[in-house]
Amino acid sequence: MISYLLNKIFYALLTLFGVVTIIFFLFSVLPGDPAQMMMGQNEDSEQLAIVKQKYGFDKPISKQYFYYLNDLLPISFHSNKSEDYTFLKEGKYNGVKLFSIGNTTTVLKFPYLRESFTKQGKKVSQVLGETLPNTFVLAVSAITIAMLTGVFLGIVSALYKDKWLDKAIQVLSTLGMSVPSFFSAILFAWFFGYILHRYTNLEMTGSLYELDDFGEAMHIKWKNLILPTMVLGIRPLAIVVQLMRNSLLEVFNQDYIRTARAKGLREFQIIKRHAVKNALNPVVTAISGWFASMLAGAVFVEYIFGWNGLGKEIVNALNTLDLPVIMGSVLIIALLFIIINIFVDIIYVWLDPKVKLE
Repeated sequence: MISYLLNKIFYALLTLFGVVTIIFFLFSVLPGDPAQMMMGQNEDSEQLAIVKQKYGFDKPISKQYFYYLNDLLPISFHSNKSEDYTFLKEGKYNGVKLFSIGNTTTVLKFPYLRESFTKQGKKVSQVLGETLPNTFVLAVSAITIAMLTGVFLGIVSALYKDKWLDKAIQVLSTLGMSVPSFFSAILFAWFFGYILHRYTNLEMTGSLYELDDFGEAMHIKWKNLILPTMVLGIRPLAIVVQLMRNSLLEVFNQDYIRTARAKGLREFQIIKRHAVKNALNPVVTAISGWFASMLAGAVFVEYIFGWNGLGKEIVNALNTLDLPVIMGSVLIIALLFIIINIFVDIIYVWLDPKVKLE
C-alpha cells in the first residue's frame, strides 16, 4: 500500500507540474496586459509601472514562469531585496523560514496562488476557500442522492427485466441523461420556486449562507440546497441506473451466482452478499468522474440558482478576466481529480479482491 501510494503521488506531482506549465503559458499568450486588467479604468503610466514591478510582469516570460513555480512550491526561495518580486514580505506567504544563504532565504509554506485582480488584493486561496466548501456540500448531496437512488432503481430494473416497471425506469433514466443541466435548472427554478412557491416555500435563487432580514448575520438556509441538488443529481442518477442494471444482469449470468442458487440461498441474500457488490465496479468509476466534475464546479447550476460556489466564481472570474482566480481554480480542479482517482483505485480493491494495488 505504501509503495503504491508513493508511486501514485509521484505521478500526481508530474501531472500537476504539467497542468501548471500549460495553464501558465496558455494565459501568458492571451491578449492584454495583466497590469492593465488589475488597474481597470484607474490606470496611468506610473501606477502601471509599479504594478508590473510588484508582480514581476516586467520580467521575461521565462523568469515569470520561475516566479509562478516558486509561489506554488511548498519549499521556495526568496530574495532579501525589497524591490524584487520574490521579496519575503510579511503576510504574503505565512511560511516558516528554514535557512538563508547570502541574499536568498529558503521558506517552507503553503502554495501561494497569488492575489485576485478584482477583489482589492484578496488572496486567491481566500476566494477559493469561501466558495469551494459550498460546492463540496452541493456535490456531496447530489452524488449521495444519485448513488443511493440510482443503485436502488438499477436493482429493481434488473430484477423486473423487460416488464413494465423496467421499461418505465429506462424511459425516465434516458430522459434524465438527455436533458441539459441548464435547462433542468431553469425548469426546476421556475416550477418549484415560482409556480409552486406557496406550497414548497422554495426560492428560485439562493445560496447555503444568506444574510438575515436585518442584514446583520449569516445563517444557513438548508432549503436552498434542495433544488440545485435535485438538478445536479439528475444526470448521474440516470447513468447509475443504466450501469447498475446492465452490470447486475451480467453478474446474474456468472457461475458463482448459479452455484449460490443451487445451494439454496435465498434470492435476497444472493443479491445483497454477492451480486450487488461485484456489480458496483462500473458504477464507482462513473460516480468518481461525476463527483470530480461536480467539485470542479457545477457552473450552470450554481449560476442559475445563485449558489455561491466554485462554478459561479469561475464564471465571474472569466467575465472580469481575473486570471489568478481562473488559474488557481484550474489547479484545484486538477488536484481534486487526482485525489479522487487514487481513492477510486483503493475502493476497487475492496469491491473486487482479484484487483491488486500495483
